[in-house]
Amino acid sequence: MRWIGALVLAASIASAAHAANAAKVDGFRFQIVTGDDSAQTRRIADDLYKRLAPLVAQFRTELAQRRRLVYVAIGPVALRDVARRADDCVVISAFTSSQVWRAVAASAKPARAAAMTAVFAEPAPADQLQLVSLLYKRPVRVAAIIGAETGHLKPVLRGAALIEEMTPDDDINRVLNRIAPNEVLLAMPDSGIYNADNIRNILLSTYRHKQGVIGFSADMVKAGALASTYSDIEDINAQVAEMTTAFVASGELPAPQFPRYFSTLVNEGVARSLDLDVDDAARKFARHPSGKAR
Repeated sequence: MRWIGALVLAASIASAAHAANAAKVDGFRFQIVTGDDSAQTRRIADDLYKRLAPLVAQFRTELAQRRRLVYVAIGPVALRDVARRADDCVVISAFTSSQVWRAVAASAKPARAAAMTAVFAEPAPADQLQLVSLLYKRPVRVAAIIGAETGHLKPVLRGAALIEEMTPDDDINRVLNRIAPNEVLLAMPDSGIYNADNIRNILLSTYRHKQGVIGFSADMVKAGALASTYSDIEDINAQVAEMTTAFVASGELPAPQFPRYFSTLVNEGVARSLDLDVDDAARKFARHPSGKAR
């Protein structure tokens, strides 16, 4: 386990929440936790450190103050590690899917789970569905295959997509045949469905049925999905910094969130095969944090 720096923030903060808790906690100190030392992880941590560091300058630091530890966990390995720790802390997870985050939170002690939040790694279903509208420019039937890891998304999808549930005993080809009348497959990260054994069959079957697959990553689009929104390092880190700032200011931990900021990638070859006339409204569908170059 690697620790990237220690951002120390301690101060009296002018908010009712902090006034009520002043006897217990006078400030916060932040530790960015990673699970590996790859170049990608170092880039994430370095960018996040720069975004969180200004919080330190906003307040006076008093060594005598008791500061509550806030872990920012980059990736699932780091999240699992800090979730097991016994210290009084808050955990903000980033670059981990909602499925993994929910599993870790469910296995943690209730007090720890209540002090955990996240910016999830995968696209927001609402943004993906809006992308479908921009791509097709007309009402289309959308299907979503739901497995054990994505059952929590059914309330979000109900009314917007046909929900096809897949059990461990189901054959993926039969499931794909059941959703064949739908024009779009909305994919979501579920290792029981979109794995190395199934992904080729899924892309080939949907191609034969003239179905567009809305993937859940840029890599999936490059592999043959029609399109997806995706969030880069700066997008996720900007949201983590905003979440952290809101927590420091209010004392209230924001709820777990899908990415707020994103860009769109379209597989133009797949779009042509589906006879879709994709315009810039779809290609440039995006939401960026302030200050980020377009």
